[in-house]
Amino acid sequence: MHLFETLRTSVRSLLSNKTRSALTMLGVVIGTAAVIAMVALGTGANRTVQRFITGVGSNLLIIHPKAVSVGGARQQAGSGATLTLEDAEALEREAFALRAVTPDIYGYARLVHGNRNWSALTMGTGAAAFDIRSWRIAEGRFFLDEEAKGGAKVAVLGETVARNLFDGENPLERIVRIRNVPMRVIGVLAPKGQTPWGQDQDDVVYVPFSTAQRRLFRRGASNSIHRITAAALNDGAVPEAEREVAAILRQRRGLADGEPEDFEVRNMTQMLDAATESTRTMSLLLGAVASISLLVGGIGIMNIMLVSVTERTREIGIRMAVGARPADIRAQFLTEAVLLSVSGGVVGIGLGAWGSSVVTRLFEWPTVVSGGSVAPAFAFSVFVGVFFGFYPAWKASTLHPMEALGRE
Repeated sequence: MHLFETLRTSVRSLLSNKTRSALTMLGVVIGTAAVIAMVALGTGANRTVQRFITGVGSNLLIIHPKAVSVGGARQQAGSGATLTLEDAEALEREAFALRAVTPDIYGYARLVHGNRNWSALTMGTGAAAFDIRSWRIAEGRFFLDEEAKGGAKVAVLGETVARNLFDGENPLERIVRIRNVPMRVIGVLAPKGQTPWGQDQDDVVYVPFSTAQRRLFRRGASNSIHRITAAALNDGAVPEAEREVAAILRQRRGLADGEPEDFEVRNMTQMLDAATESTRTMSLLLGAVASISLLVGGIGIMNIMLVSVTERTREIGIRMAVGARPADIRAQFLTEAVLLSVSGGVVGIGLGAWGSSVVTRLFEWPTVVSGGSVAPAFAFSVFVGVFFGFYPAWKASTLHPMEALGRE
């Protein structure tokens, strides 16, 4: 009953000055909303990275030539051009931990259909690439292994390319010219959206490897390729597959023990771990920065409560004169501070969740509001109320009744 009476008195006191109470809550509202929104952005980015890597397969291996330095400047990965078609064929024959292997060559090319044209990444690859990456087809079919090896003039379009070249028309069995080479469209991939780093995965065209090698990029003489894409037998076989790939490629190059490799093997698990760690760090940083707003809101609560103690000195004296203990006075002012912070926290959670959804709709940035972010933000807002409300409550409880009654 005593607790209920303290709560009722505190609520009545706060409602007697609604404007001041609302302004006092504002700092906590903004701080909590900022924490929720910032953590939602970080969590959304993390989920996007995980979904992307899971979608392409955690047992995926990508073998790149190692970057080279030109004039002291390090070039991008793959600039060394030290991988060949024979390397890919050797891995397919000799690596027992690999389920499938395909060579890749790629470059940007202009596509033309009728009076429309579009520039897109054109990827020459083997038929196994669609299985390795678990790509889904929306219309038509993938090209077959014999088409990939025989140089068939067929193409599978990404959704962005199909939309811009055909504008809603059915692209199947239509002819597009890629670098003036006529190619028959046999399929359109299901939309995959953007990568976590903003690249449109649907703005791409896939053609048979030998077609790209001989007709589009003219790399037949050297047999050099940009990369090798492979899939391990399963997730557990990835480490063994990496060791086999490294051993086979080192042997083909005659590299002695300790001699540096001119290639590098990347797996999706490593990329997932690195991306997850970076987005987790970003989430913590954003949350920490936003938490400063909560501390500022707590300081606002303390200032207003100190003003309230000064204004209500006579009231405190009267309550003490009729029997209220210092603990009762302390409990009332502390309850008022906690009510302000809790109310601000609840409103801030709602505002942060709403703000996150607005960001997603307007900017298409993924956001995830989870219990893992809401609970700590709310708990922190309660802590702010208790921490910053304690000193004003303690100061009120230490007033002497006669001194308090004597003040105007």
